[in-house]
Amino acid sequence: MAWNEPGGGNQHDPWSGGGRRGSSGDRGNDDRGNTGGGGNNGGNNGGNNQGPPDLDEALKKFQQKLNGMLGGNGKRSGGGNGGNGGGSKPRNALALPALVLIVALAIWAAMGFYLVDQSERGVVLRFGEYQGIVDPGLQWNPPLIDDVRMVNVTRVRSVSQTQSMLTRDENIVEVEISAQYQVSNPKDFVLNVRNPALSIENALDSSLRHVVGGTDMIDILTSGREILGSSVASRLQSYLDAYGAGIRLQTINIESTSAPAPVIDAFDDVIRAREDRQRTINEGMAYANAIIPAAQGQAQRIVEQGQGYRESVVAEAQGQANRFNALVGEYRNSPEIMRERMYLDAIEEVFGSTPKVLLDVSENAPLMYLPLDQMRGGQGSSRPANASSSDDEQIDPSVLETLRNTQGSGGTSNNGGIRREGR
Repeated sequence: MAWNEPGGGNQHDPWSGGGRRGSSGDRGNDDRGNTGGGGNNGGNNGGNNQGPPDLDEALKKFQQKLNGMLGGNGKRSGGGNGGNGGGSKPRNALALPALVLIVALAIWAAMGFYLVDQSERGVVLRFGEYQGIVDPGLQWNPPLIDDVRMVNVTRVRSVSQTQSMLTRDENIVEVEISAQYQVSNPKDFVLNVRNPALSIENALDSSLRHVVGGTDMIDILTSGREILGSSVASRLQSYLDAYGAGIRLQTINIESTSAPAPVIDAFDDVIRAREDRQRTINEGMAYANAIIPAAQGQAQRIVEQGQGYRESVVAEAQGQANRFNALVGEYRNSPEIMRERMYLDAIEEVFGSTPKVLLDVSENAPLMYLPLDQMRGGQGSSRPANASSSDDEQIDPSVLETLRNTQGSGGTSNNGGIRREGR
C-alpha cells in the first residue's frame, strides 16, 4: 500500500526519518484535543527530514501569514469544545483594501511601459492636450492619463485618382494621377487634420481640376504632361501647407491622359493629323534652310561680280581718259606725226579683224599670195556655195589714194594697181 494512500496504515513518507514514526501518536493526541500543529512540528523536529519542501505545507504557512496581516484568528488551541484560543488577534479593516490598492498600482505602473519603433514617433496627449513627441526606444507614460499616438514618419504613402474633367477649350479629358507623400510633422499630422488621407485626396482633386481647366486638351494629351505634373505638384503642396497637415509631397505621376472612350478614335485621328502637319512643317523648314543659304550665296556672288565689273569699267575708262590726255599733249607738239600714227593704228585695228588682204603691186610684177593662216585653220571650205565674187566689198577710192601717196614711190597712175584677195 502506498505511503500516502487514504485510510491506510502506511503514513510514512520516504523522505522522513524516524520522527515520522511517532507522528501517529501525535495524531492520537490531536483526536484527544491537542493541537495538531504542535505534534507535527515535534515529530518533524525530532526526525531527520532531508526531502524537498512540502507545497501544501508552504501554502498553508503563506495563508496563515496573510491571515495574520489581515488581523484574522491565530492558531487554534486544543480545547475539546473547539473554542478559540487566548492568542487570537482582531481583524484590521483597512488591510485588505490597502493590499488590493498596492496590487492595482503595480499593474497600472506596468501598463505604462511601451516601445517606440525606429521608424515611428509618438505624439503624447494628456487628457487631450499636446505634451510632446517621444523618440524611438523604451518609454513610459502614465496609462489612462496620457494617450500616445504612433506615427510612421519614414513610410511613403500614396494616393491615386482617375477623374474626367473639362479643359480650357471645353473638351473632356480623363486623367489618371498618383501622388506619393511622407509625414514631415507628426504633431500637425495628428492634431490639425482629422482625416489626412481624405484631405490629401480632396486637395489633389482640386489642384488637378484647377490646372487642367486652364490647359488645352491637345497639350494635356501630347507634350504638356510634364508641365501638368509640375503645376499640380506645386499647387497641391501649397494647399497642404495652408492646411497645416504636416505632409511633405514626394512625387506626382501622371499615369495616363486620354479622351473619353466614345470619341477616342476621333481624337487619335486628330492627333495623327497634327503630327503629320508638324512633320510637313519640319520638312519644309529643312528644305528652306537648305535652299535659302545657297540662294543668298548666289546673290552675293552676282553682287560681287557686278561690283567687280563696275570697278573694271571705271578703271578702264579712267585709263583711256588718261591716255587721251597724254596723246593731246603729244599731238600739240607734233600734229602731223601724231595724226599719221593714229591713222595707222586705226587701220591696223580695222583690218586686223578681217580676212581681206590688200596689196599694192605693180601691174608688170604681179604678187602671188598664199593664205597659210586660213588654210591652217580649215576655213577655206567654210564659204557658202551660193557665195560669189560680187559679194566682195568695194574699197573706198579715197583709201586707195591715201595708200598710194604713203608708199612714196614716184610714177604715173598706171604704174601701180590694187589686187583684192578674198577668202
